[in-house]
Amino acid sequence: MSDLDFYAHAVTRGDVLGAGIGSAPGVWEARAGTDYLDVPGRGLLRRDYGLVEVSFSGAGEEGLTCDGIGVQVHRLIHGPCAPAPLVRAYGEFRPRVRFAELRSAIAALGCAAEPEDVSKDVHRYRVSGSGARIFVIEDPDPYGDGSHDTGDPSVHQTGDVWALSVSPGWWGRAAG
Repeated sequence: MSDLDFYAHAVTRGDVLGAGIGSAPGVWEARAGTDYLDVPGRGLLRRDYGLVEVSFSGAGEEGLTCDGIGVQVHRLIHGPCAPAPLVRAYGEFRPRVRFAELRSAIAALGCAAEPEDVSKDVHRYRVSGSGARIFVIEDPDPYGDGSHDTGDPSVHQTGDVWALSVSPGWWGRAAG
């Protein structure tokens, strides 16, 4: 298994190691591990695993359930940040992921990544069958200050995946 397998699975199946939309914080801890930072709010909780961010809502600790999953691929360029259970399951995660490769991996699972919103800086794609979103860098120098080296493989480039997002609203519409 590879990092591409993880990303393709997350956006086509809507889960991370078996925890997904509707899962309680304890399920996430059992699957993704205990190395995370919790950021609580009123009836909300954001759990940050580095590469993966999970949002929860509900009443009290017992009533919280996952209502969103974000995979922050862009963080990998600054160093390893994948939770240990993901590394054990999928191997090492590369610092950059090309959208063309991810699109092929998604197609191999019988889905497609269709353009949804095209802007000057970031393109957004919707995954058929799940409704998950993929955000892809179109302009790696959006401020136009010229400091971005388009030949440097150690920095983000046009065509790199920035992030993945799974939401119950999207999931329910696509699957239901």
